[in-house]
Amino acid sequence: MKTFLRILGALVIVGVVALLGFIFWPVSRSAPTQVAANAPEPAEHGEYAMRLADCAACHTAEGGEPFAGGRPIESPVGTIYSANITPDSETGIGGWTLAEFRGALIDGLDDEGHHLYPAMPYTNYRGLTETDIAGLHHYFIEDLEPVRNDVPANDLPFPFDQRWGLRAWKWVAMPDVGFVSGAASDDQIERGAYLVEGPGHCGACHSPRNTLFVQDGYTADDAGFLTGGVIAGWTAPALRGEDSAIAGWTAEEVAQILGTGRNAHAAINGEMALVVEDSTQYMTADDLMAVSQYLVGLDGNGANRGQEQETPSSGLAERLSDDPATETERILASADPGMPEGARLYLDNCGACHFVDGKGADEVFPELDGSSIVQAGEPTGLISMILHGGALPSTEARPYALRMPGFADRLSDEEVATLATFLRSAWNNEASGAVEAGAVADMRSEEGG
Repeated sequence: MKTFLRILGALVIVGVVALLGFIFWPVSRSAPTQVAANAPEPAEHGEYAMRLADCAACHTAEGGEPFAGGRPIESPVGTIYSANITPDSETGIGGWTLAEFRGALIDGLDDEGHHLYPAMPYTNYRGLTETDIAGLHHYFIEDLEPVRNDVPANDLPFPFDQRWGLRAWKWVAMPDVGFVSGAASDDQIERGAYLVEGPGHCGACHSPRNTLFVQDGYTADDAGFLTGGVIAGWTAPALRGEDSAIAGWTAEEVAQILGTGRNAHAAINGEMALVVEDSTQYMTADDLMAVSQYLVGLDGNGANRGQEQETPSSGLAERLSDDPATETERILASADPGMPEGARLYLDNCGACHFVDGKGADEVFPELDGSSIVQAGEPTGLISMILHGGALPSTEARPYALRMPGFADRLSDEEVATLATFLRSAWNNEASGAVEAGAVADMRSEEGG
């Protein structure tokens, strides 16, 4: 018995020593890779690199100063507040060296070597070129004005408030450093791959995650990459596959929605509106087309349609005068007083803009027939849109910010649920399962409406 206790005690001591070594063993930063010979100077490239990396969306709180942090980011383990990344010496990143700045982007480490939470998409930024990293450092340290802003402490329960645990997470989550394709290539597909997989970090939202919150793939070679994700209860639609949000779109249509927030099929809403406002509308025409060509070329999206010329669609009057193409359109067009409640609610509240065929109006009222938000696995976004409405982002190319009104004061929880259920199976939509009034009530309570 004594021998057993001695062995057990020795194992405990070894375990404690190993744990302490794991926690306190100094971290190291990845070494820089080679800079391209024809790379632009950081001072010339910094602001554009910031737009490509979409830093403003997360690091600017609602109503706050740009890049001063404090924006709450909901995660499965609690609320994380984005950091102040202005060059303020006390509350921001003033004085950070290029190596320290690079360590945050590539290794998820702050200037003192503390692990950063993966709300910062450093797993995606590991593909950044040294040119973009140097440009970003110059912009945030040299060009940006410092803003003093004390960011709230993260609201995370034990053990998730212990940053040392992130070291183990990184062992299974971090891809290799460096981008394997030609980031500065003249080839549109290669350039698009870099922009999507690296600075654009599209996979951070549009890819699923496993139980350890590890992104399912970081490049197009990974089967799960861009097949859809869930962020704070909202569905980020798939961008590849037969059921993707852009399946069948041309590259021009993808470029249009990224550059303006709208096209003939859809309109940007939710968190993606910030991406358009702060990032993609500023891309050059060449980079927008590179991203679009890359996306439409992914499996299941209808590759090689990028340069096709489609037959112009007929006008609204001609379209609605045709014979109903679906049973839903026939029911709505009949205006029969005995129609189901969901159809009646649609005519009373939605039909004036989205019409009986659910096709809306190009660049004004988005299609509901085939809409990714309508058919999402989680109806959260659709419920929120019905309750609170939404606004199209204002961009240089399309400055008018058209707004859909909310119906929280007009419709009861039961009516919102009935309308949402109707939409999810109307026309050619195939979402399964009824939306429950309780889910509407919970969202109304959470969002204060």
